[in-house]
Order: sequence, then C-alpha cells, then structure tokens
Amino acid sequence: MHHPPNPLLLYSFPSDDLPRALADFVLKAQKESIEKKGRFTIALSGGSLPKQLKELINDPTVKWDKWQVFYADERVVPLDHPDSNHNLCKSKLFQHVPIPPANIHHIDPVLLDDIEELADAYEKELIREFAQKDSARFPVFDLILLGLGEDGHTCSLFPGHELITESDRWVAYLEDSPKPPPKRITLTFPVLNHASRIAFVAAGAGKADVLPLVLDNPEERKLPASLVKPAHPGQLYWFVDDAASVNVAFSKTPFKL
Repeated sequence: MHHPPNPLLLYSFPSDDLPRALADFVLKAQKESIEKKGRFTIALSGGSLPKQLKELINDPTVKWDKWQVFYADERVVPLDHPDSNHNLCKSKLFQHVPIPPANIHHIDPVLLDDIEELADAYEKELIREFAQKDSARFPVFDLILLGLGEDGHTCSLFPGHELITESDRWVAYLEDSPKPPPKRITLTFPVLNHASRIAFVAAGAGKADVLPLVLDNPEERKLPASLVKPAHPGQLYWFVDDAASVNVAFSKTPFKL
C-alpha cells in the first residue's frame, strides 16, 4: 500500500458522491474568482471528466454568464466529431445550461488542415482573454480540471514526448500522439503550473495502478501528471473515487472546502 507525501489534498469518495464534491469545489472557485475580478476562467479536459460535472447542470448558484471556458487539450477533428473534447463537454454539460456560446473558446474548425496555425490561433484566443486583463508571462486560470491517463499522461502531454520540456508556448501541437487521434493541441506545463488551482479528477479501477506512481514519482520517471506542480503552493487537488485510490493509503478525513 502506497503512502503519499503529507500533506496531500487528495479526496476519495464513493463513485456516486464524487460529482457533488467536485461541483462544490468548482462553485467555491467560481465564487472567489467572480468576487475578486468579475469573471471565472476555467480549462476543461475531456475523457470521463465532463460527466463528473453533471451536478452543475441544475445548480442555481452557477453564474454561467461569468464563465470563460477553454480546453486543456483538444483533438484536431471537427467540432461535432466523437473524438472532440468540445463535443463531449457540449453533450454532457453545455447544451444543458444557459452559458453564452461566445464564452466557450473552442478551436477554429476552419484551420483543421493546418495544425500549426490552429495552435497559434488558439493561443491568440488565450491572449485575448488574459493578456489585456492580467500582466503575467503566462495566463493564470482560476481553475484547470485535468484527467489522468493510465500511462500517467495528462492533457495531451505524454510520457517521453518532447512537449514535456516546452517552456515558452502557451499552446503546443503534436502530430504523433501515442493515443488516437494523432493530431492534437494542448496547453503546456508553464500554463498548467501558473493556474490558481488545479484539480485532477480520476475515477475507476483503471486508474488504481498509475495513481500511486504519479503521487510519488521519481524525477527520472517524468510521468507527465506528476510534473503538474502549481506555482501557488497548496493549490493542487485530487478528486478520485474509491476504486481509483484503492492502492493509496491516506487519512480519509471528511471533505471540507
């Protein structure tokens, strides 16, 4: 049984309870961000994450008109393609809530045939939202929600890939993803690690083996998920279900915001 370093903001729940706890966490981040600067900037991943956000759909405290949504990574496919993270988030969340379409920042489908220009255009979309309002070298998201791959990847940042060392670009592209589809764009580690809050969301027995490796990862292994280390100490959270955390020993204290 793996014992993670302490303190670790890792919360484990029965699978049915995970979405409510995650929603409460998102709502707290939303409230603090809107009170501070009048908007809430969030980056979302695909995979199983969107369905974990289902508790937000009927929650009257969500200020959808204040949300500015980006994607932590995206597959270079049409917006209505089954592999599209935007399509997944739309079907599981956004089509059920009154968020203004202009507040959802997706890739430009006109540029699918030129991946370099596509990535540049998405970076410019980030610049429009952040550079005029914030003075940081990199955008500072209020919250980034990340998934965890069984190989330890997060976003489209894969073990052993050259993008792990990218230090300048906000948005990078790859044409050789080890998981299909091969063409993707992704936020880079500097962007991830400048976020005010990052929360990993991992559910299911398929994550049970990789989770302890990520939580206590030797530098030489360089699992991408373990390279997420926010510049704001104490602002990295893990929301997992009990099936995913079965190989992790930690004190299961009550979840409190």
